[in-house]
Amino acid sequence: MGIPAYTLNDGTTLPAIGFGTYPLRGDDGITAITSALENGYRLLDTAVNYGNEREVGEAIRRSGLPRDEFRVASKIPGRHHGYDDAVASVRGSLERLGLDHLDLQLVHWPNPSVGKYAEAWRALVDLRKEGLVRSIGVSNFTEAHLQRIIDDSGVTPSVNQVELHPYFPQAEMRAVHERLGIRTESWSPLGKRQAPFTETPVAAAAERYGVTPGQVILRWQVQLGAIPIPKSVTPERQRQNLDVFGFELTDDEVAAITGLGRPDGRLFGGDPDTHEEQ
Repeated sequence: MGIPAYTLNDGTTLPAIGFGTYPLRGDDGITAITSALENGYRLLDTAVNYGNEREVGEAIRRSGLPRDEFRVASKIPGRHHGYDDAVASVRGSLERLGLDHLDLQLVHWPNPSVGKYAEAWRALVDLRKEGLVRSIGVSNFTEAHLQRIIDDSGVTPSVNQVELHPYFPQAEMRAVHERLGIRTESWSPLGKRQAPFTETPVAAAAERYGVTPGQVILRWQVQLGAIPIPKSVTPERQRQNLDVFGFELTDDEVAAITGLGRPDGRLFGGDPDTHEEQ
């Protein structure tokens, strides 16, 4: 079954599931990313701070896929938030990737204590006008951060990529995104080290549908309307993570998985109001 696509608020499209590339580097990283493309992923998520844009570009070249058949997203790091620095950052990403445009460019973290994220956003607005990026968005922005850049530029992000998994389901931010017309994207969609595979709502659904707990969680993500970007170096797991469109959770099952949320559910305490990224 093919991967459905969402139409963003700017008219462009993104697949309903992407492939996360952190921390895939070197020859092994190229092999894993090439495998993901061979297994059907058509959205690759990278960032300047992942240090692997060259590997992503090499995997794309090895795949032989036509440019219009895949999407690539990257992210501006905190040290590049000044307007000119942000422009140079995107150009550097394009050079390392070997591409003439990015399909989605995000501001990685707001770094509010520095207070330059609105400058980075204005740079993205202008780069989109130039055609160097097709869609622009943010990552780890709160409602207040979103409102500031929208008020400042008159342009609403197409995507906000946030930490989202069963222990941190982000109900409030998803509601904000819905109101503003922003698509939610999920980093660490399976929960990483604290993956809730053995939790009763997840395990019971996996048994009921004859799928893995990971597939249940990714299906939950899809039914929330979020775009999860799981990462795996194993071809079989890559295929499993993509194979979540042949079954559907009930509303009660979705609610039960969402109910696993915890007040301290963040993976590493990455509060956007305090976390600083270099």
